[in-house]
Amino acid sequence: MKKPAVCLEMTETEIVAKAQTGDIACFELLYARHKKRIFTLCYRMTRNYSEAEDFTQETFLQLYRKIALFRGEAAFSTWLHRMAVNIVLMHFRKKGIIETSLHEILDPQEEGTLTRQFGKRDDTLHDVVDRITMGRALDDLSPGYRCVFVLHDVEGYEHNEIAEMLGCSIGNSKSQLHKARMKLRTLLPEKKIMEKKIMIRTVEQIAA
Repeated sequence: MKKPAVCLEMTETEIVAKAQTGDIACFELLYARHKKRIFTLCYRMTRNYSEAEDFTQETFLQLYRKIALFRGEAAFSTWLHRMAVNIVLMHFRKKGIIETSLHEILDPQEEGTLTRQFGKRDDTLHDVVDRITMGRALDDLSPGYRCVFVLHDVEGYEHNEIAEMLGCSIGNSKSQLHKARMKLRTLLPEKKIMEKKIMIRTVEQIAA
């Protein structure tokens, strides 16, 4: 469906405001603009294509019902992404996944030492890994580790925000991130070796 030219010329703030009044064309434009990013976020958290599609649709259904609640205190995209994150986390909680993964509680002394070590993005980990290899390694992370890693290192959420979303302490969020990074550092070399073996076998089969 072609969007009216007047909608395409509006700022996102104006489009959101019109969508809040029930303008369907503006709501469809918001969907078109944000659906890919929301799907990517859901897929990164779940590593399941079908579930990511379902959660993307659920996010926009919820947006349709709740868009009037948006007050502009944060960027619209940030507000929408948080909505998607909460939908995925609610799914995990119903299955008991997050509670199981985040069950371990830190000692007070350990919690106090984590900020300096694990509070920043691990650029070394990100810079040396291509997206495909990283994606395959994420498949092998537990949902709890994966959620914290995606939320912090990929989506850019702070630990206090992650702790609020996951219902855990800030120290627990930092600990889970550290463990996720350590696990990935173990998994990534294995994935690269596996990919090389597959490539060699493929070449040998073609040459045979």
